[in-house]
Amino acid sequence: MTLKILLVDDNRAFVAMVRQFLDGLPDLEVVGQAHDGVDALSKAEQLRPDLVLLDITMPEMNGLEVARCMQTWPQAPRIIFLSMHDHAAYQSAARDLGAVGFVTKANFVVELLPIIEQMVARNVDTNRMQPNESHGV
Repeated sequence: MTLKILLVDDNRAFVAMVRQFLDGLPDLEVVGQAHDGVDALSKAEQLRPDLVLLDITMPEMNGLEVARCMQTWPQAPRIIFLSMHDHAAYQSAARDLGAVGFVTKANFVVELLPIIEQMVARNVDTNRMQPNESHGV
């Protein structure tokens, strides 16, 4: 199974770094990137990724608002929130939105890789995980 991923972050240098990291991993395909919430919704509808790596704090529409919108879709992608802010309130909001995980940007390689490996190993379908199935939140 190839896991299709959409990267969403307003920090273009961080997106480039994450993309470079993910491009070196098997069974993953970065299908696109967006730099604000409005663009994220548009790209996600167009590209239909299995997973969205979603920054929380962005212009136009923050990541939590994007996730709330995606929850209403019949085939919503799974979401892993990325944030430079390791706040309990953000982690709680991510959990409430059914996120697969909450990863800090400072430790994204260490925290992100096990979650993605589990998803690929379990051969997940494209339906969003239920909150009680989440990892790292």
